[in-house]
Amino acid sequence: MSERDRWPEAPSLEEPAPEEEPDAAVEVEEQVVEEAPEVEAAPEVEEAEPEAVEAEAEAEAVEAAAEPEAATEHAAGDFAVPDGYGVLEGSPQGGRRAVGIVVSRFNGAVTRKLLEGALAELETVGVARDAITIMPVPGAFELPIAAMALAKTRRYACIVALGCVIRGDTPHFDFVAGEAASGLQLAALETGVPVAFGVLTLEQADQADHRLEKGAEAVRTGLEMADVFAQLRAAAQR
Repeated sequence: MSERDRWPEAPSLEEPAPEEEPDAAVEVEEQVVEEAPEVEAAPEVEEAEPEAVEAEAEAEAVEAAAEPEAATEHAAGDFAVPDGYGVLEGSPQGGRRAVGIVVSRFNGAVTRKLLEGALAELETVGVARDAITIMPVPGAFELPIAAMALAKTRRYACIVALGCVIRGDTPHFDFVAGEAASGLQLAALETGVPVAFGVLTLEQADQADHRLEKGAEAVRTGLEMADVFAQLRAAAQR
């Protein structure tokens, strides 16, 4: 018996190679990829057809036109009498006419400028300084009785009333402005002497800056009415 047969073959000292485990980093990466939600593609934006855009713009224009526009302020416009009619019309002429002015001292920062504008207009149309009488009164509420007193003297071709009433937190504005307007009209109706309304009725004091022309405008109104009344009296005496 050989030596090899007497002793059994020794087992091999080499251990079998362990099975390769999957890389942990790769496994985590695959897991992340699997768990990540799918991102939906952004929907395609359809371009509006030119006809649709035009129709929408037209609809908006129609809707805007349907909305009421802000009321515009009263302003003088073009006026003409048709041909073939007799016309009796005055013009703001000064000359030898005498003019009485009643002016409120209340809100004097405004009424002073109204008076300056009125006097400048009277000088422009040729009314002499000595033909002008100025009667200052406490406030707009006193304007009617002062205008009535001047008109009753029959010395003046017209009376110009200047004042300023500004709305406050009480009904004072409504009473004073309304009574001043109706009282000045009554003075003209009872005496037959034109009384021009040059009273500013304001919501806020800063609105006066854009209305200071009212003094000169009242002068032109008074002189125009005085001229047409003079023409009417002259025509009646023929």
